[in-house]
Order: sequence, then structure tokens, then C-alpha cells
Amino acid sequence: MQKKRLAILGSTGSIGTQTLEVVRKHPEAFEVEVLTAQSSVKKLIEQAIEFKPNVVVIGNEKYYREVADQLEPYHIKVYAGSEAICQVTEMETIDLVVVALVGFAGLKPTLKAIEAGKPIAIANKETFVVAGEIVTNLAREKAVNIYPVDSEHSAIFQCLAGEFHNPIELIYLTASGGPFRGKDKTFLSTVTKEQALKHPNWSMGCKVTIDSASMMNKGLEVIEAKWLFGLKPEQIKVVIHPESIIHSLVQFEDGSMKAQMGLPDMRLPIQYALTYPNRFRSDLPRFNFADYTKLTFEEPDLETFRSLTLAYEALRIGGNMPCILNAANEIVVHSFLKDRIRFTEIPDIIEKMMQKISFIPNPTYDDYVNTDIETRRLTQELAG
Repeated sequence: MQKKRLAILGSTGSIGTQTLEVVRKHPEAFEVEVLTAQSSVKKLIEQAIEFKPNVVVIGNEKYYREVADQLEPYHIKVYAGSEAICQVTEMETIDLVVVALVGFAGLKPTLKAIEAGKPIAIANKETFVVAGEIVTNLAREKAVNIYPVDSEHSAIFQCLAGEFHNPIELIYLTASGGPFRGKDKTFLSTVTKEQALKHPNWSMGCKVTIDSASMMNKGLEVIEAKWLFGLKPEQIKVVIHPESIIHSLVQFEDGSMKAQMGLPDMRLPIQYALTYPNRFRSDLPRFNFADYTKLTFEEPDLETFRSLTLAYEALRIGGNMPCILNAANEIVVHSFLKDRIRFTEIPDIIEKMMQKISFIPNPTYDDYVNTDIETRRLTQELAG
């Protein structure tokens, strides 16, 4: 395999750092061309010194001088600002763009990279939630491949290898249930951010971990799956699987099912996205059946974990409704992490925004941007 030159957008976050772990293990296969971060200056500088990219971008412009001064001895080009993050994705020297940004911020750089004909390895589910139709249509027009990094969508992608000509009947996205599986609304009304951040199986960033605790993460994945695999809402099911060994399943029209299994470690789907269609050897821990004598499955509690219900509702309504859902969720999660609202207020406030913000059935890109801005403003007023 020819050496791939990578642009890693959001290199200092959970997915970004694990992507660099994969690169570190396979220096013969990968070369880092671009690293970007929003404001994690120290970590970005450390990464740049180790991996010697051609370009580094710091999103928060106030840190530009600090980053530039630190990296000047290494002859690394340094830029700043959100527009620079978009522009670097168009560089001719990039073979694959890894979108590890969190939230709405991932949309514009992804579109810019696709317009430039760059293959995408994406962990930013919000891009598909907000503007899935625009993204997938553009990728089709530009003949750009999109490789999913989320463990669930990577699992579906792996299950479909050699099966793309066979229609899908259903897919099942598995969910661990998070730290509050089996708890009721009374319990949830008193939980703290410290409790919500203790995921039983996965190591993730704060925003994604809270989304997992509320099950909004799974709701966003449902919407993402619709666009990635061309499915109808009724073809996408969620099943609780506390052990997180089966990462998702595909059911075909003949009733047969394929599942992708493995220990819960994000480096595995990241590596698969980087090396597809090849599989590289890894030194990650191996699954041992003796350690898991029972795999269990449950129906999700849609009444208690209403965020998942709201995500399905937004998907069925379509238009800019998923954009409203996503923007409101980003604000309320931030407010919860700042101890401004209770955990149970997360779905309540999101639902109010879905009822309040103007619905647009056939939104343009500008409509999505304006919807996002308006939703954030009104949600901020309500959530503090």
C-alpha cells in the first residue's frame, strides 16, 4: 500500500489522538500532512513536533502567535481560524482527510474536502445529522468515498463488504446503555456530571460521553446511518448490548444476519477506515470467549431516555429538524457540564426548541447555518 498522507482535523481530541496512535504504529503506511485543533495549544504543539506535519492550524486565532513561535524551529507552516481549517483540506498533498471534529464545526471542512475530491474518514456524526442530504449528494457527485469511523457504522460497513448488491432489510445499532442503563427518571433527575462521564466501556470525549449517557449519541447515529447507508427510519433499530462486543448488525432480505464483533477499542475502526480495503495487523488486545460467557440484549427504554425518541422524531420529520435537534443538544450538554441544568432537562429543552424554531422542509446550506445559529441562541437563553 502506498503511503497515505493524512490531514487530521481535531487531532487533540479523543479520536484525533487515537488516530495518531495508529499512525505511530504504522509509520511505513502513513504520513501526517496536516494537524488542526481548536484551542488545545500544548497538545497540538507536542503532536506537531513529533509528527512533523507540513501544516498546523489552530482554530482559536488568539493562540496563533504562541503556536507559530513554538513551531518556527521545525519549519512547520502555521495558520489560524476556522476558514484556514477549511482551506487546508484542499491541499494537493493530502490523500485522506480524517474528520475528528466535534459538533457542527465539522460540516464546512467536510464539504470543502469533498469538493476538493478528498476521501473522508469521518467520526463527526453531526455532519450527517445536520446536512446529510447535502453531504451525500456532493460525495456522489464528486465520486468521493466516505469511510465511517464510529464503531457502529464501521461495523455496518464491514458487514456489507461483498454484500453491497444485496438489499438491507434492517440494521441494528448496538448501544451499551451508558452508565445509567436500567435507571428511572427519578434517579436521573439527581445525577451529576461526574456520574454521567463514567462510561462503562468506552473512553471518549466529554460531549460524546454525555450524549451516550442520555442516549442522544445513539439517536445521532441513527440519523447518520440513514444517510451513510441509504436507509429509511423504520429500517434502523437500536438494541441495548451492555457488553459492547457486537458493534452492530445487518439483517438481509432472506433473514440472515451479519454482526461485527471485537473488544471495545476505537483504534480498531479508526485503523480500518485508514487502511480500507486492507486490514493491517495490530497489537490490540484480542477477544477471548472465556471472558464473555454471555452476551445480552435489551430493548431501549424510550420513555426514560427521551433523547433517542426525539432523534427518531427529527429523522422522520426531516428538513432542518435534525439540525435543530443537534444545535440544541450541543448547547444543553455544555450547560449540563457547567452545572447550569439538570440531566433530565436535556431532552425537555431540546423538545421545546424542536417546537419553537421555524421548520424548513427543503433547506439549503445557508438555511442550515441560520437554523444552527438561531437554535443555539434561543437554547442558550433557556439553558443558561
